[in-house]
Amino acid sequence: MTLAQLPVLEVVVPLIAAPLTLILRRASVAWAITMAACAFSFVAAVLLAAEVARVGPLSYHIGSWAPPWGIEYRVDALSAFVLVLVSGIGTAVAPFAWRSVAAELRSDQIYLFYTMYCLCFAGLLGMTITGDAFNLFVFMEIASLSSYVLIALGRDRRALLASFQYLILGTIGATFFVIGVGLLFLKTGTLNLADMAVRLEGLTNERSVLAALAFITVGMSLKLALFPLHLWLPNAYTYAPSAVTALLAATATKVSVYVLLRFYFGVFGLHLVTQVLPMPEILMGLSILAIVTASLVALWQTDLKRLFAYSSVAQIGYITLGVSMASLDGLTASIVHLFNHGITKGALFLLLGIVALHAGNTQFASARGLARSMPITALGITLAGLSLIGVPGTAGFVSKWYLVLAALEAGRWWLAALVVATSLIAVAYVWRFVEAAYLSPPTAQTPAAGDTPMSMLVPAWLLVAACIWFGFDTSFTVEGARRAATLLLGAGP
Repeated sequence: MTLAQLPVLEVVVPLIAAPLTLILRRASVAWAITMAACAFSFVAAVLLAAEVARVGPLSYHIGSWAPPWGIEYRVDALSAFVLVLVSGIGTAVAPFAWRSVAAELRSDQIYLFYTMYCLCFAGLLGMTITGDAFNLFVFMEIASLSSYVLIALGRDRRALLASFQYLILGTIGATFFVIGVGLLFLKTGTLNLADMAVRLEGLTNERSVLAALAFITVGMSLKLALFPLHLWLPNAYTYAPSAVTALLAATATKVSVYVLLRFYFGVFGLHLVTQVLPMPEILMGLSILAIVTASLVALWQTDLKRLFAYSSVAQIGYITLGVSMASLDGLTASIVHLFNHGITKGALFLLLGIVALHAGNTQFASARGLARSMPITALGITLAGLSLIGVPGTAGFVSKWYLVLAALEAGRWWLAALVVATSLIAVAYVWRFVEAAYLSPPTAQTPAAGDTPMSMLVPAWLLVAACIWFGFDTSFTVEGARRAATLLLGAGP
């Protein structure tokens, strides 16, 4: 194996792992295969990111068919950045799932869980790395269909309803997306994204192109849960198994944002998105509504998973707010926050999975006095919560800082003030946990002190440590995001 084959192996290895886990049917073997496939993909993603930083974009031609005739896997500054996030989160969640899934699922479902996990993981990686629009749709469906099953495996019966809601809205989103791709194919005669971008030059006033942009925007907005198309997300995150919530919250919506970025700036182009149609104004308005409304709704939740699910809707608003500015600092902030929010929410939901293991639920009543019985877990949730707020010294501060800079650069001081003010709402809902865990007496529902499996504690704390590390060392996050933003704006490789 050489570096030239890594782009295809990045996806093929977890894709092959899925049927292997199904055929062998043993939970322990299925977990080992899943763990090995995820670890391989993470190492491959890191190597690809290093190679892209050194030599520029990499291209792999499936079956040696040169693009645009054949399917191309393309790794550039943006896709390499997202690959590291997706593969890293998948690798962190896999060891956590060993004990978490055993506690939450029936024994005869466990090997099926790992089959769906590998499919979802491969689908998300495929969406990130492919350079073909229809191939992207295929991987989107692989990731979505497996996600519906993973959510439905939750032990609460409401997981079935949550999965059904996600299925309906996800199918509508995928349909809108594929209609948009179909319109672009009819106009350009190609499905290769790079070739499509070239053929769309000069066609910015064509009605079919404008319609394609509208269809893709709505479709991907459903997938990334942009307000008010977010209705599937709170229930899905609340009632899915803990490992599934962590994986989806940290990766699925982030990959959907990546696809929207890729089409907006890599296919349609800056002029069409910002000048011909008022997309920045629409995105900015919806982003502000998402940040304010979802943050306020989070304040009143009685379940910690549901609270942080609504927080995800608000944080997605921060990401799309950066996109709406269509500037170098704005896109840098958006891409950085995509990464930082991914590791933060991954850490939070893994730690809440530990609470669920001991308490059987994640209600606020179970969090009362938690710092006494589970001090390490309570501390981890608090630190990840600080990153969610954007406290200096955490990863969340870095992305919000760049959002403020982008707003001031655009002369929108009121937008910078809004970012700061809405972060105070996050202070309020994170404080609710701190107050319950540290300042409230234990209740009958508070989990008793017990041994937490290291296979669950270590991955969760690695992500917590990442929240702190990337708050100080921004050489990968900010520099990688700036290279990706430069690429999207057409000023770099």
